[in-house]
Amino acid sequence: MNDVFDSKLLIVDDETELRKMVSEILWREGYRTILCAADCKEARHFFLSEKPDCVILDVSLPDGDGFSLMREFRTISAVPVLFLSARDEDENRLLGLGLGADDYVTKPFLPRELTLRLHAVLRRAYFPVILRQTEKPIFRLGEREINLNRGTISSTTGLVTLTAKEFSLLQTLYENQGNIVTGDQLCRAVWGDDLYGYENTLMVHIRRLREKIEPEASMPQFLLTVRGLGYKLMGAETK
Repeated sequence: MNDVFDSKLLIVDDETELRKMVSEILWREGYRTILCAADCKEARHFFLSEKPDCVILDVSLPDGDGFSLMREFRTISAVPVLFLSARDEDENRLLGLGLGADDYVTKPFLPRELTLRLHAVLRRAYFPVILRQTEKPIFRLGEREINLNRGTISSTTGLVTLTAKEFSLLQTLYENQGNIVTGDQLCRAVWGDDLYGYENTLMVHIRRLREKIEPEASMPQFLLTVRGLGYKLMGAETK
């Protein structure tokens, strides 16, 4: 694959007009190989026979649901998955992202939002930036010890592991501790893109990170929201 536009895409959605619209958007953007499936059965066939590079997946399908289908795909492949769904509740976003989805876009959506988010997913998956190995800090937030070398958080209740996106968020906040980090800065660190279109996804990941580093996630002491500006990390004690 020379660039993201060489990617073979699989769109899974039971709405004929939606599949046609998304295909046309992606074709105009420059993607050259676009497959479409109307249900889980057809999606499984294309996934096994065509081996797509990315799946754009609806949650509600006539013969199953996208969450279960992604679980199936994940048992045989780490192919990127972008949910495209009318289900906009936080619980559904959390479930999709928690299962390992690379992004979650809700309907209705702007064509430019979809293409930017898809481009970012493909760029992260197939054209990653190679970073030099450096020693990362170990620090404390209250009773919790965060080891960025291992991506772990330890406390008296046990050990939890950061996801890749939580790690990027926490590292960026720590590097700017005490200062406001804008949504754009955080999104560039995690998704390689600006905040536009990622507002809800960023909030979901911030919430999940707070559940791991805060004594009480609903009353944060360390990862604070600065309304209208962004977030900042306070109270970090370097070992």
